[in-house]
This record gives sequence, structure tokens and C-alpha cells, in this order.
Amino acid sequence: MYLVSKTSLDQFLAWACGSYRVFVPVNRNGALHFTRYEPGAPIAADLGVCRASESARDFFFPPRKRVALGLGGDDAESSEKPVCLVGVKACDVHGLAVLDAAFLGQAPHEPLYARERARGLIIASDCTAPRETCFCTAIGEHPHAWVDFDLNLTPVPRGYVAVSASEKGDRLIAEHPEWFALAADEDIVARETLRSRIERQVRAQCAAAGVPDRAALDGVMDGAYDSGFWRDLASACVECGACNTVCPTCHCFLLHDTLDAGENARFRTWDACLLKDFARCAGGGNPRAKLWMRLRNRFDKKFSYFPETAGIIACTGCGRCVTACPARIDIRSVLRKMVDHGRRDQSIPAVIGPGA
Repeated sequence: MYLVSKTSLDQFLAWACGSYRVFVPVNRNGALHFTRYEPGAPIAADLGVCRASESARDFFFPPRKRVALGLGGDDAESSEKPVCLVGVKACDVHGLAVLDAAFLGQAPHEPLYARERARGLIIASDCTAPRETCFCTAIGEHPHAWVDFDLNLTPVPRGYVAVSASEKGDRLIAEHPEWFALAADEDIVARETLRSRIERQVRAQCAAAGVPDRAALDGVMDGAYDSGFWRDLASACVECGACNTVCPTCHCFLLHDTLDAGENARFRTWDACLLKDFARCAGGGNPRAKLWMRLRNRFDKKFSYFPETAGIIACTGCGRCVTACPARIDIRSVLRKMVDHGRRDQSIPAVIGPGA
């Protein structure tokens, strides 16, 4: 383990701006937002606290991106510098792992996402003050990243304890030894003390909210899939798609053609599975015409399909959907009902038919 001083971190950020578009979390009106960092800019990066309002997904899989210009040429925006995200929390590291499984898990890969992930740099950092809606421990994660980053920084009194988890991280440490001193025992003790305290805090939040743990979610959709509670839940949903928009793991998109600067262009744009036309086919048919079907599909994909096909749960416990939902649908409550109904309904006939 290494110790990075605050001065060394500033030097690293200035160096990174030469090769990357660097974004750091900055507190604006009480919320953290990833903000473009420029050397000498009067912004104060806050690497502790909790996740930013935006997720890492937004930078590697942006809401709208031109993917072709003219008659089949490559994206003209590919000359942009790659992204260096600093202060990425464990929930967003997990979110990128889900996107990796979706876009890179098997051929053909999504080429633009693959390129940006290969070129990008992820500097993770530990949570030091989780939000009330955080529940990462319930889905088997921690409030600190442990895999799938290049460097991780843990705030301690003398700076940051740094560890590498990739060849990029190893190379960075080897090529810039002036920024990385060996961590002292007091730094390592401070790191472990912080991690234990934050982990206990998030677990206590989950217990207070009655969030089921990861083991309870295994196979729960088998029993809950045909439960009537999806229709009750849908009666509150306003079908705005906000939960899809803020989710760090949602990755559905559509392609559409239009004119851009006088040329034919193709854009990739986020889609949302809660929207009525999401599953509509060219002939007009819609296998998920009812809102409760689309709501159920969202949970089925996150908590059944992805664990079964990719070995990873497609929820990070970040709680963004809890704060974004105008109908106050709380995913922690939905998970609790899934477990309750899944257990209860496993032995009774289905109460919802496809024509309901």
C-alpha cells in the first residue's frame, strides 16, 4: 500500500489533464457532481463523502452520442481525449462491471464503449459519509471498491492510502514514484478503522429499512414473478423512466438517424424499459403492453436474468432511484416485498395472466 499526499494528488491531477479529460466530484449546493478539472481551476475536489449525482456510466455510455457520420464513417468525436474519473465510488465501479458484462461479455462487443473503457482511467475512492438511501451491503457490496478500478484512494489524516488493481495502476505507480510513498502502519490502521465504521453504518441503515440481504434475493423472482403485487406497485408508478435514467447499470439504447451539420448521422440514445413503447415491435405488437409487466421486467432483469446469465446482480445499492422517483417508489421496499411474496407465492398458482 502507498500513501499519496494531497500535494501529490494535485500533481497527479495536473499531469492527467495532459492525456485525459479529468472529472472530479465537487460539492455544489449540497450535492456532489463530477466536474471537469483543469490545472489551476478554483475547484475543490471532494474524494470522500458518497457517490456523486451522476454515475460513471454517464461518461463511458453517455445519454446521447453520435456513432456514425456520413455513409458509414467512424464517429467524428473519437478524437476526444479519454476519460479519467477520480473519486468513483464502489457502487459505480460495480455499475461499470455490469455494463462490461452487457457490452463486452460476448462478441460482438459494443465498439464505442469498448474503446472508451480501454482508454479510460478509473480512480476510485472510499465512501466516508454514505447517504441515508445507500444499501450497497445488502446486495453483497461494500462502501469501498476492492476490484475493477485502476487505483483506489482511501482518505486518511496524512493524505490517501492508495492501492492498484490493474496494469494501468501498476504502471502509474512505477512511472511516478515521486507521488507514492510506502504507507505507514498508522495510515493502514486509519484506513481499516474508517472502512469498518462506514460498513457498520450502511449495514445498520439496511437493517433499519428492512432491506433483505443478498442471500435472500437469490432465486426470489422464481416465486415473485407471477405475484399480484406488481400490479399494486404499478398503480403508483407514473412511467417517467427516472429510475432508468439515474441507474448506473441500465444500458438499453436505441439508434436513430437524423441530419447533423448537413450530413446523415446516426445517434445512440438511452432507452428506458418503463416506457410504453420500449418493447413495441415493428408490426405493432408489444409483449409488455401493461405498465406492471414493464415494472416487473425491470426487477426480473436486475435480480434474476443478470445473476443467472452473467453472474452479477444488476443493482449497485446506490439508492439513486429512491431519490429520483416522483412517486416515492423505494427499491428497498420493493425488494422486501419481492422476498415476502416470493416465499409466500411459491406454492400457489399464478394470480396474474398475460391478458390481465
